[in-house]
Amino acid sequence: MNTLLDAIRHHADTHGSKTGMAPTPIAGLSTVRAVRPSGLLHDISRPLVCLVVQGSKAVTLGTRQFAFSAGESLLITADVPTVSQVTRASSAAPYYSLVMELDRTVIAELAVEMRAVLVSEDAAVRVDPTDAEVADAALRLMRLLERPRSVPILQAQLMREMHYWLLAGRHGQAIRQLGTPDSHVARIARSVAVIRSAYAQPLSIRQLAAEARMGPSSFHQHFRAVTSLSPLQFQKQLRLIEARRLMMSEGVSASAAAYAVGYESVPQFTREYGRLFGLPPVRDTKADSSEGRRA
Repeated sequence: MNTLLDAIRHHADTHGSKTGMAPTPIAGLSTVRAVRPSGLLHDISRPLVCLVVQGSKAVTLGTRQFAFSAGESLLITADVPTVSQVTRASSAAPYYSLVMELDRTVIAELAVEMRAVLVSEDAAVRVDPTDAEVADAALRLMRLLERPRSVPILQAQLMREMHYWLLAGRHGQAIRQLGTPDSHVARIARSVAVIRSAYAQPLSIRQLAAEARMGPSSFHQHFRAVTSLSPLQFQKQLRLIEARRLMMSEGVSASAAAYAVGYESVPQFTREYGRLFGLPPVRDTKADSSEGRRA
């Protein structure tokens, strides 16, 4: 495994699921493999960095689209709704990438040690060439997987180094906000954590604003600035994405999925599902099954 591509290919080919995702024993680190261009995948992404080593992908946030390919990295510094699609992949040359979730605690500790000064950075999603130091640290992380006994001892050190090079490189200003407790990004992240853990329950703006230590009006404004959605829209997308997962992965009926994620009206669920995914639940499930049979 002389290159990062070799290391990611080995892990992804050996451990990949039918979805192409291959988690590693290191928390927050996974590889992705695709052998054909994909359909649209809706998600509310957590803060992460995605290093593409072969193929191409596109991610849309609101009206902005980001295209990236081998040698480039996608950085997401807030919990934001994205629509992603693998755009170049084949059996002969699959799409491969390494995805690492960003750790706010590690970032905060490093920012203090590096005496970093926070500069406001509004872009929650960006694409840049992968720094050489980041790629080198990623390769050593992947090589560590071939030595299972060393993983518990060395993983924290190497993950910390990976975060260091991200902070020291071109992504630094954007990432630093995640580790600054009083930044708007960090405050909104606290309210997002509440929504993620209780998305099926009724949540009040006052409750979420208190979690972010903001007034309701200021909270609503900053929440939309960080995530591109209102708190209600954010919760709604989480519900719909989880409902789709229940139907596609676990075979749950549309009505059961609707009630499971907090909807009280199946017709309302059907309307909002169709607006987000382009098809009503039953037709979407059948289309996914047909695609699976062709694959």
